[in-house]
Amino acid sequence: MTDALQAAVDELRDLLTIEDLDTDLYRGAAAAEGPERVFGGQVVAQALSAAARSMPKSDQAHSLHAYFLRAGDTTRPIIYRVLRDFDGGSFANRRVVAMQGGLPILNLAASFHRPEDGFSHAAAMPDVPPPEACPDLVTALSASGQPMPSAMLERLAAFDVRPGPPSPDGGGSGMPSQFLWFRLARPMDADPAMRRIVLAYASDFALVTTAVLPHPVDFFSPRLQMASLDHAVWFHDTPPVDDWLLYAMDSPWSGHARGFARGMIFDRSGNLFASIAQEGLCRVVEPRKD
Repeated sequence: MTDALQAAVDELRDLLTIEDLDTDLYRGAAAAEGPERVFGGQVVAQALSAAARSMPKSDQAHSLHAYFLRAGDTTRPIIYRVLRDFDGGSFANRRVVAMQGGLPILNLAASFHRPEDGFSHAAAMPDVPPPEACPDLVTALSASGQPMPSAMLERLAAFDVRPGPPSPDGGGSGMPSQFLWFRLARPMDADPAMRRIVLAYASDFALVTTAVLPHPVDFFSPRLQMASLDHAVWFHDTPPVDDWLLYAMDSPWSGHARGFARGMIFDRSGNLFASIAQEGLCRVVEPRKD
């Protein structure tokens, strides 16, 4: 009997494993989901995969900065052009242009660092319920009266996602916040580079929605137009993506039809593995008056 969850994890790995076309030129497979806008995390993760191809395995990405330029088409592959901007003794930089139909849909810059020791400190993990005390995503959305869109079901099929209750007022801090636990639904035999690529994919889960928590509109309402504008990830260490990771998010600002959100990803022991920041379009579209 086929394990559907293992098949979904294998499919995700295939999606994030890009194809060599020529020197520094790659092709990323089309997503399995139906005709939709390409999930931003997919383009970021595939672009990071392209950037990592020219690096020694010992040198891992420590940061990436991306701008979303156009909506991608899930039914078509994406071409990635890598530019080797810098190779130094400790750091290297790669620039990636993702293209469909001859037009760029994303620009990404990634920086890589050779291993070395140094000063160390980290923020503490917030005090939240463990994953065992949180409902799965479908149950949580159903309880809130928001059915799970089919495209999201496809996108998250490889993950076990357990959201906690959001806090529109940030518990009195004035910053709306939410959290979720996630892990791959089945183990993936992934090297350190692929684990960071998987984390880059997952880092786009729900982040910008934090910016609309205090406002009276449902996430899946046709009146709400949301899209990622840019995305940045700082990798502090190689994440254990097969085990539970906590994604803690807050939003210190929204305005002018944009929202800004931040996130931190911890393991269950409280180790901080990544920091994320994103600005997105958060526009209320008024119904047309005929």
